[in-house]
Amino acid sequence: MLNGKPVILQILPRLDQGGVERGTIEMADALNKEGWISIVVSGGGRLVHELARHKTEHITLPVFSKNYFKMRKNAKELVKIIKEKNVDIIHARSRAPAWSAKWAAEEAGIPLVTTFHGAYNIGPIKLKRKYNAVMTSGVKTIAVSNFIKQHILSNYEVDENKIEVIHRGVDIDKFDIKKISQERLIALSQKWNLPDDLPIIMLPGRLTRWKGQLVLLNALAKMKHKNFRCLFVGSDQGRKGYLNEMLKKIKKLHLESVCQIVDHCSEMDVAYMLSDIVISASTDPEAFGRVVPEAQAMGKMVIASNHGGATETVKDGETGFLVPVGDEEALAKALDKIFDMSEEEKKKMSIAAVESVRKDFSKEKMCKKTIDVYKSILNLN
Repeated sequence: MLNGKPVILQILPRLDQGGVERGTIEMADALNKEGWISIVVSGGGRLVHELARHKTEHITLPVFSKNYFKMRKNAKELVKIIKEKNVDIIHARSRAPAWSAKWAAEEAGIPLVTTFHGAYNIGPIKLKRKYNAVMTSGVKTIAVSNFIKQHILSNYEVDENKIEVIHRGVDIDKFDIKKISQERLIALSQKWNLPDDLPIIMLPGRLTRWKGQLVLLNALAKMKHKNFRCLFVGSDQGRKGYLNEMLKKIKKLHLESVCQIVDHCSEMDVAYMLSDIVISASTDPEAFGRVVPEAQAMGKMVIASNHGGATETVKDGETGFLVPVGDEEALAKALDKIFDMSEEEKKKMSIAAVESVRKDFSKEKMCKKTIDVYKSILNLN
């Protein structure tokens, strides 16, 4: 501790865009508000500047490297930081940094906490299992969903009592329909040239096959309703081959007049507000998947694949709809069902969705539960 204040060091590969990065910054903010001292170690990135607002020191190290010798060198640097800064707990959020953090924690004699953010691939004949297992080597392993907890128990030798399920959180202050100004709505609507008189379907997510854009395109072609605009919001991240495949599919299905692909959007709260239906058609299970609860927090109708974290954030028929994975017919029918719902039915589902997120999946709840884990380790309860 430093002047009686617990010191928490979070470590992750980089601070660019993503759920892991956003969660790190949210925890830095919560620790600052708790009166604790927050430090983040990463390889740098576009979000580093946000830490200054939360009185969090950032230290740049190449912890993204998977080179064994660099990982060992990073561990030595971490030991120095731990001793200089009087760090009480080191919290690792990714595998390569977790190895350096594990070695450093052992040498410095402090506890390691890890967050298991995804269902890591264990590879052919489980070659990667030993490498991945570092994420279960802390005194506590935080799983971002019950789905991830079961994945850990099924693939790694770990005491179930060491696993703490803490769902990822939605910033309900940001994703709130009352906070979106008319000016922002008009600006983004004009930028995307959206029609005023058509319902908007949106699938947010980077353009990659497992996010299910092709599944949705096939579903759109099977719908009985034809008057709508469908937005695919996300960067192709250099995947020009997949982008071209999507464009060919749109042309083949004669969907050119209804489909629109837009790049990465930094105003997702406004994008949700402009949408009527939000889709998560992932063909691989999402560890948690923030898109669904973010859209629910905005009171939007959601349809998600019936696996992974979505099964925990969507109560089928009550706060949204779940459809079998990759089932284009079922997705088309779910879309048509929403189009056929009365305004009263949609309002009831919208209210239930907002209440569900605010009760169980808020950023504040995630941060409080994580700080409670730290307190239990440090015997501060």
